[in-house]
Amino acid sequence: MTISDAVPLLWSSSLRTPAAPRNAAVPQPLGATNSLEFRLGPERKPAEALYRSRRFAAMVLPALLGEMPDAAVVVESVLGVLTELVDVTARHRASVDLAGRISYDGAHALVTVGEMDQPLPDPEVEPGLFLVHRLVDDIGQYRGDESGHVTWASVPVQLNAQ
Repeated sequence: MTISDAVPLLWSSSLRTPAAPRNAAVPQPLGATNSLEFRLGPERKPAEALYRSRRFAAMVLPALLGEMPDAAVVVESVLGVLTELVDVTARHRASVDLAGRISYDGAHALVTVGEMDQPLPDPEVEPGLFLVHRLVDDIGQYRGDESGHVTWASVPVQLNAQ
């Protein structure tokens, strides 16, 4: 089932909901992350895939990031990266579904979208990727399960530590 099917916002998540008071430190296991995932079926055209994935992420990103400083700025950065990666991937799909994941580990938000039928184009070919390269500290691709290219981008969340 996809998020675009019967239930308007079906999502899987590993969001933690701490039971401790707001100002208490919540112990987390080493390497713990928060993440959200979405999947859009083949019936969704690129423009609709872009709209649905961005709307879904905009609704759940605040819960994913918690009460971090500058959360609104980080949300906008992550949404900008997600928007451009979904746009390019949806127009060059290699798999039936378009899948995405946003993970947060306290220092970075990792945006992963797949699968494309080609390597990630240069920003000169896809101008929206200029924004992606400006907002991330690292970007890359790996071969997905369906012989396509999965694109990942690491958005730093420690903006102006001062």
